Amino acid sequence: MTLTPTTTPTHHRALVGTVFTLQFLVALDMSLVNIALPAMRADLGFTASGLQWVVNAYLLTFAGFMLLGGRLGDLWGRRTVILTGLTVFALASMIGGFATNPTILVAARAIQGVAAALLAPASLALASSANPAVRKTAMAFWGGAGAAGGAVGVVLSGLLTDWWSWRAVFFVNVPIVVIALLAALRGVDAGHRRSVVRLDVPGAALVTAGVASLVFAVAAAGDHGWSSARALIGFAAATLLLAGFAVVECTADHPLMPPRLLMTRSIIGANIFGFMLAAGQLAAFYFASLYVQTVWDVDSDVAGLLFLPFCAGVVLGIVLSGKLSPKIGARNSIGVLGLLGAAGLGLFALMPDQFDFWRGILAPSLAASIGIGGSMVLVGAVGTSGVDSAEVGVASGVLNSSRQLGGTIGLAVLVTIAASQTVPADGYHLGFAVGAVFLVAGSVIAWVVLPRHEVASTAP
Repeated sequence: MTLTPTTTPTHHRALVGTVFTLQFLVALDMSLVNIALPAMRADLGFTASGLQWVVNAYLLTFAGFMLLGGRLGDLWGRRTVILTGLTVFALASMIGGFATNPTILVAARAIQGVAAALLAPASLALASSANPAVRKTAMAFWGGAGAAGGAVGVVLSGLLTDWWSWRAVFFVNVPIVVIALLAALRGVDAGHRRSVVRLDVPGAALVTAGVASLVFAVAAAGDHGWSSARALIGFAAATLLLAGFAVVECTADHPLMPPRLLMTRSIIGANIFGFMLAAGQLAAFYFASLYVQTVWDVDSDVAGLLFLPFCAGVVLGIVLSGKLSPKIGARNSIGVLGLLGAAGLGLFALMPDQFDFWRGILAPSLAASIGIGGSMVLVGAVGTSGVDSAEVGVASGVLNSSRQLGGTIGLAVLVTIAASQTVPADGYHLGFAVGAVFLVAGSVIAWVVLPRHEVASTAP
């Protein structure tokens, strides 16, 4: 039998490569600027309050446009959306790398976030709707890229800033984009473009503004306090806008997010777990990075290298989830792996005051990364299972939005809790501990909500 272009091994490899590089790029830039922030401030003259927008501008537009990005992939075809998103991401990265003042740099980060909102839902949609012969592999690479991208971002942020310049954390995106473009051109079919008139413009505007307002409010709460005027106005605006979005979706002929999607137990459970998982994962990166640099007094480049065990653990977690899920089901596997990730955060909460690689880094990193990496693969499969191919982009956008909001809101809450302690080390320990509680709660809720009978094919 002659293989068609969409079923050749080369096409399969290109498809998996596209899924991996898209998700890796998006996750990478969530943490790639973190260690480089002080150098950006010194070079471009950021104010103390303005520097946070190098991070927040990306988070705000990324979260705000995620649901719209997923829907555009369903309507316009994922190949078109991916190629557009990659091109915009590369241009924004070049602008950021050549920035000469804070305004240009923050604008570049905002544009990166918009491009990422096109790429992230498309990556999961490609994996979940792929040919059965390659679906499990694609889902495994999607989960691995999401978990490892953040850890690699911390590693590269320290190394590139120390060896070259903070500008390198932007320029490094360009070769990754080129690889993704080549893979997408070979591995993603053109598909059929649906009529653009089906796009729910009022719903898209409301949800984009509502989620962006929520992210803004959380950022303002972290900087000015949860009872500050900025935070309260942001939360009030988010409530009104998202309530309006819910009303529009219940009455629209072609809703951006069909309400029935949020009535499915698998989607509800996956999104709740994804929210809590992201909060725990970002807590691990954020507090561990601060701990090794401020308490252990480790240089930034070495601090980045200490996250390599986390990357290795993600691979082990993917392998473990692939063997565990067919035996005990995706629901039970998510619960077990989620609790393992929580145990890793609990071990981080016991980090000693003096440098101790084995007890302070290796053991907690492996436990956390195996649990987080393995469960992330499964939650991606469960969160899009049973969804019609015409709506899988929306389901992917919802799941990615939940994870994004979980990371943003969860980290803001944990930072506030940690700041309540007078001794920084005690605050970091408390942040880890509460992050572990979040992940335990997410694991238990997911185990209760997810359907008891899972399809074995969801295992990576």
